[in-house]
Amino acid sequence: MAVHESFGSFVAHVAEVSVNGGAIRVHRVVCAVDCGIAVNPASLRAQMESGIAFGLGAALHSAIHFKDGRVQESNYHDYVVLRMDEMPQVEVHIVPSSEKPGGIGETAVPAIAPAVANAVAALTGQRLRELPLKLAS
Repeated sequence: MAVHESFGSFVAHVAEVSVNGGAIRVHRVVCAVDCGIAVNPASLRAQMESGIAFGLGAALHSAIHFKDGRVQESNYHDYVVLRMDEMPQVEVHIVPSSEKPGGIGETAVPAIAPAVANAVAALTGQRLRELPLKLAS
């Protein structure tokens, strides 16, 4: 589990993971969001789902390497993002509120990697503190 606050909104994620042969797999993410009045709940859910997908790409794969001041990755063949078959089941729960609307654009991203890292720590006992998350061999 991990919680994040920004732009007047609060987001919490719980991640369910497994580890197989050192590979981390995220099966399910439950997201709760309190952004004040939810002006467009369908759009809010879509923002949370896409933020989770983007954040999981960074948490599990995406790395940029530099050599002699230049980025070594050139395209998606060597800069890996989350693939469709890796996308977990996502549940988004919007907390009812009468507070003024908060921001929602990027609020799902910051808490997903810590939620996955905490789930991996609960499962394996290993604390992962760098992205992308990799288990010690």
